[in-house]
Amino acid sequence: MRIGILTEGGYPYVSGDASPWCDRLVRGLAQHEFDVYALSRSERHEDEGWLPLPSQVRRVRTAPLWAAEDDGVAYGRRARRRFAECYGELAAVLCAGVAPEGGRLSEGSDESSARAGASSATAVDEPSATLADRFASALYGLAELAREEGGLVGALRSETAVRALERACRAPGALRTAHEARVPDLLTVAAHLEHALRPLSLDWYEDDGLGSVDLCHAASGGAAALPGLLARHFTGVPLLVTEYGVRLRTHYLAATDSSPAVRSLLAAFHGRLAAEIYRQAAYITPGNAHARRWQERCGADRTKLRTVYPGMDAGPFAEVGESPERAAPDTLVWVGRVEPAKDLISLLHAFAEIHKDEPGTRLRIVGAPAGPEGTAYLTHCKALAAQLFPDEADGPHAVGDNPVSFEEIGGPETPTLADAYASGAVIVLSSVVEGFPISLAEAMFCGRATVSTDVGAVVEVIGGTGLVVPPRNPRALAEACMALLRDPERRERLGAAARARALELFTVEQNVAAFHGIYLEIVSHCPVRRAVLDDTGDPLPFAVPAEAHVPGRWTAAASRMVARGGPGWAAGPPVPATRVPAAEAAR
Repeated sequence: MRIGILTEGGYPYVSGDASPWCDRLVRGLAQHEFDVYALSRSERHEDEGWLPLPSQVRRVRTAPLWAAEDDGVAYGRRARRRFAECYGELAAVLCAGVAPEGGRLSEGSDESSARAGASSATAVDEPSATLADRFASALYGLAELAREEGGLVGALRSETAVRALERACRAPGALRTAHEARVPDLLTVAAHLEHALRPLSLDWYEDDGLGSVDLCHAASGGAAALPGLLARHFTGVPLLVTEYGVRLRTHYLAATDSSPAVRSLLAAFHGRLAAEIYRQAAYITPGNAHARRWQERCGADRTKLRTVYPGMDAGPFAEVGESPERAAPDTLVWVGRVEPAKDLISLLHAFAEIHKDEPGTRLRIVGAPAGPEGTAYLTHCKALAAQLFPDEADGPHAVGDNPVSFEEIGGPETPTLADAYASGAVIVLSSVVEGFPISLAEAMFCGRATVSTDVGAVVEVIGGTGLVVPPRNPRALAEACMALLRDPERRERLGAAARARALELFTVEQNVAAFHGIYLEIVSHCPVRRAVLDDTGDPLPFAVPAEAHVPGRWTAAASRMVARGGPGWAAGPPVPATRVPAAEAAR
């Protein structure tokens, strides 16, 4: 089977959220061929280079999402009219509603800001299904125009696009927030749409590109899935979408600093795009139930959803998990990226309460800051720690006696990630926003008892093998940590149960096996797009059944059967013939 992996800011680049699990998936399915189509996010992202690629990666095609020079395409009058009609229709749909199915997102405190951005624009007069069809028609119309005329970059940046957006916002019946858009708002929205629609101008959708694969697998929603959406439209290639973090949720949370008009229009665009991707996908694989609920409320058909947990390498944590006695009985450990969403402030206040009752306890905060905001937050946390523990911070033995330490992986105290988890009796997660908590799963591989806040997929990951408390509640966090610090037998029991659960659900092996089965299921339900012809030039119906894609001794036998006329089940209604390369026919 030939699979097209679609990524945005991930595999095969060294950095990127999707790089590790994509690399493990590709290496675990050595019996298949992979074509990688990658959108890069920045010049630095490209300069960091690629991961070493296995032999089953047949080719890699990349495109910069962060820059698009004017392609110099000059549309004629007819093409300009087509663009104005399609873009105007797209803008009209955005002004008619924010999100599919009403866009009601009422799950968890971390989504409150997202709801605030769209709350004033959820009522629509037109049926949602009609709006979805109009959005799809406009989107594919723009894609077809780009395919025929050579690109959309100049057109999307033109005054025609801004004026079409303005007319849609001023039209009777437009949402109040859209009607209030000012010129700076229109320019901001037009620039964002130009950036988001850049994949429409790529030359990836021909027969020698995505048209040659058996299946497109998008490693995330949004921009990564858009090429798969177009490949399905142009050539009928089935699409599988995996979301370990729902991109639509990310857009909602990131738009809080914009004006109401900008938030409304961008939420409408990303909501409609997500709904169209979900509608056209053969299957959607969320990484947890939290993501699954988001997808359902954004228009995903429940029958298409298959939860597949991230595949993680348990090997580096095996020694720690099998040696629970290495843990320091009075030490709490936090591991992750240092940023405000991790709420280390609440953790420090909770530890202050713990340290009053148990002066011998220690807290190790292990992680690097995430960008300038993370660096500023780390400085603030260090200042708070010095304020909460003035005696230890200013005493003659400040370095050795300070109960709070800030460390990074690779230092003398924590040379590896496994060493960080090994040093603590209890692993703590204090986040107020979380998707799939990777650090929590790693702690479970290490057989450590955990205390976590109830956010994202935490409860689903823990599954009763750790303690869970409300977010932003230092007292509850302190009481839960104290309960485990004072009960070593309970810690050992919970740690053993956590390790067993992690080994059952979150390993690379289970992830690879799940996707392999889904690949075969999708291909077995899709019509044959390339017919095999016999000696007379007539198509051979059912010449490439699903099992023919699986290497093994039966493949050659199946080919011989087809050459002789095929088995009894091959005599069915004819399949429309399409051109097939010789290499594809051989498979």
